[in-house]
Amino acid sequence: MAPPDGKTESAPDPEADLSAILSTEEQVELTLLIANITEVMRKHITDTFDASITSANTPQQALHVTDKNPNIEDSKPHKETEDEEKARKLRERREKELSAPKMLELKNAYLDFFDKWRKSVISRVGAVVNSPKEVVAEKKEKATAATTTDSSAPAEPKVIRSNTNIEEADAALIELYRPTSTSLVSLPKDRRILLLHAMLLLLLSLEHYVAHSRVLLLHISSSLHLPLHILTEDEVKVAQGLLEAAKHMSGTEEAHKRTEENKVARRWKVGLAGVAGAAIIGVTGGLAAPLVAGAIGTIMGGLGLGATTAAGLLGALAESGVIVGSLFGAYGGRMTGKMMDAYAKEVEDFAFLPLKGSRHHEQKPEDRRLRVTVGISGWLTQKEDIITPWRALGRQSEVFALRWELEALTKLGSSMESVVKSAAWTVAKKEIIARTIFASLMEALWPVALLKVSKVVDNPFSVAKNRADKAGLILADALINKAQGERPVTLIGYSLGARLIYSCLMSLAERRAFGLVDSAVLIGTPAPSDAADWRAMRSVVAGRLINVYSKNDYILAFLFRTSAIQYGVAGLQDAQDVKGIENVDVSEMVSGHLRYQYLVGSILEKIGFEDIDVEEVAREEETLALLEEQEKKEEEKKRGVEVDPEAEAAEMEKEVKKKTDQTLMERAAEKLHLGK
Repeated sequence: MAPPDGKTESAPDPEADLSAILSTEEQVELTLLIANITEVMRKHITDTFDASITSANTPQQALHVTDKNPNIEDSKPHKETEDEEKARKLRERREKELSAPKMLELKNAYLDFFDKWRKSVISRVGAVVNSPKEVVAEKKEKATAATTTDSSAPAEPKVIRSNTNIEEADAALIELYRPTSTSLVSLPKDRRILLLHAMLLLLLSLEHYVAHSRVLLLHISSSLHLPLHILTEDEVKVAQGLLEAAKHMSGTEEAHKRTEENKVARRWKVGLAGVAGAAIIGVTGGLAAPLVAGAIGTIMGGLGLGATTAAGLLGALAESGVIVGSLFGAYGGRMTGKMMDAYAKEVEDFAFLPLKGSRHHEQKPEDRRLRVTVGISGWLTQKEDIITPWRALGRQSEVFALRWELEALTKLGSSMESVVKSAAWTVAKKEIIARTIFASLMEALWPVALLKVSKVVDNPFSVAKNRADKAGLILADALINKAQGERPVTLIGYSLGARLIYSCLMSLAERRAFGLVDSAVLIGTPAPSDAADWRAMRSVVAGRLINVYSKNDYILAFLFRTSAIQYGVAGLQDAQDVKGIENVDVSEMVSGHLRYQYLVGSILEKIGFEDIDVEEVAREEETLALLEEQEKKEEEKKRGVEVDPEAEAAEMEKEVKKKTDQTLMERAAEKLHLGK
């Protein structure tokens, strides 16, 4: 059947440009599709700051000290209009929060950033498909979010129990990134795939791959009814192709200039420049000459696009290795002296450790990707805990584990482990369960025996929380200074690792640094759950922002008892009343705070995270089962044994110091060995 403009249907010519692959009507439809999707994305932003719109789930209210505890039955009769009164007060509080000058400034700054990005994308699409400016402007004016049915995030997270690189996972894609109506969906599958390939290259031609570009591609994949794995495989192929092509560059003059800059650049002692900022093509190689046609052909050989078309879509990216290097973070790792002076004295250890390849050597080009994922552990009982929880992450993204404050996290880990294994905790836990976590928090009803051993863990937690806040500022600086390059970053952390992410996102929001973070998963977070903070965090996360919590996290509740509980605790309840936040209750999976490091893979699988190594998840579950069996035996031995809490606390302190000193000695020996 001939298309409307009279062209006969045939296989696309790899060497033709996009305007030859698509009919005139299809070119216009593509422009309209992009305009409509970006309008949906813009509506998501305005919804976040709309006082009349609530989150999909009705959240628990923050635990205000003056409020009655929702977990304790109230004998007083309820007034008939109580629900309306609560709704009115909530709405008034929301309106007051959203009308604050800081929140209005944040909203306007975010919309300004987004509108500039959107304009650049639509203009680039118009240029590639040779649409006149008037047509592009007209389609932009006609854009509407109504073409996407129910564009809000799903009320419940999509649960997936297998690797997302299969068709089954696309149900999650469609739920999270609702399809936008377009006639392009009727094209043959190979042409739709070709269109997605082209859009990836076109977005890269903007000389960056910001988080919003990635979200746009996810919406396009959903709208064209294409499996998610096609996009993720494209991203890997393009990353490999660009790096391969970079080897063919020449341009000794600019190479010499870069070498001189590197010589005088001040190295930041906390190690960012050595990992995320490592050069991918080397300063002695060429950096400025155009990519040769053969190399372009190598890049796109598996995508069905020829060298001429690919080069046209890539634009300046096909002409300069400097831009390729910047995209992957070749020059982004240099930190300023001012930053070092501000933070380096307060955070003793901070570095990105690549999970694929050697941690002590430069990453291999085949391990580089168009996206970055950073896993952040929240405490340590052994040095491997920095890396081990993140092995469940797959290979579609470039994965790093963040090493930070080893001494503080080791002491915290040993302290928490000692308290949880103590007889005082075993007895106290029964009392807390009978009273509920929220009652204990709000009324400060903690068992006396537990309070006597609390000194073992309170100070290490306070110190580590303070360090997490400072390390979060450094991570924000690293992202702003493009230590990761011009690529979207996903942040995942549990316990104080999630607190570090909280600090980072709040700093990014305060500094109006949009488009850097793709998604963020905060697990068991010792941070407030109130709306103002999560709304600010939502503004700097383009994709999914997920709060994972457990109502069984007695340790977190106990550690957080001296904090401002009137703002709620994210690790114990829903994040409060913000559109676009996914709250995931894992109480059935998580029996306590120390379980999180063994459940990272299982939790990510539950929330439908798109890149999981299922074999590692299975190993993770086996390890946890063995641990629980061992703990059960130890608990049985303790039954009926009377223990003096103060004597037990003193013994625990000795044990914690011994474990911490041992770990630090091992670390020092390792450094000495590496120095040789």
